[in-house]
Amino acid sequence: MAGDGRGNATILRRTAQACTAFLSEHLDADWTARVEVMGMTVAEVVAHIGNCLTWYAHDLAAGPAELSTLELEVKADSPLRDLVATLATGARVLGAVVATTRETERGWHPFGLADPSGFAAMGCDELLVHTADAATGLGTSFEPDSELAAATLHRLFPWAPTDVDAWNALLWANGRIELPGRPRLARWRWHCAPLSEWDGVAPVEPA
Repeated sequence: MAGDGRGNATILRRTAQACTAFLSEHLDADWTARVEVMGMTVAEVVAHIGNCLTWYAHDLAAGPAELSTLELEVKADSPLRDLVATLATGARVLGAVVATTRETERGWHPFGLADPSGFAAMGCDELLVHTADAATGLGTSFEPDSELAAATLHRLFPWAPTDVDAWNALLWANGRIELPGRPRLARWRWHCAPLSEWDGVAPVEPA
């Protein structure tokens, strides 16, 4: 992902399509099953994705000062088809904000003031990684197109290993798996501010 707002919105939309297509194939499964890595049910994980997409659109539109005047929450007890539709809707709204926001503008996030490409990548990360989380609760697995994983990885985790495929590197960077010679991360964070501001050091989330 780079400074092309429309291009980043397209990647976000493609990511949402891949994730919602996968989830739609498993509507007959048990969405009350636990996703241990999240401490939530599958339905709650999917609702969490929807929350994040909505928050990100709001935060980018609001600008660099944290604006916490609204309570935004996707209801996890909604019909499953509606939960999945919420992800497509949230991605479309976030994509519209990304596509129409100047590259130099920032929005608040606790990991740093993100530009539009950062918010698009964070939306993709929430979709990809948490869809994989939901898949574990459903007793299956999810693997997206490598192009989508690579775009997200390179924007948010420029320090990630390049000697493995992008999807496994993205899961590792999000603390989901271990890699050969690299233990599973207990704490992690991404770089959502412009890449030009990265200091070349992998950040670590404080304990």
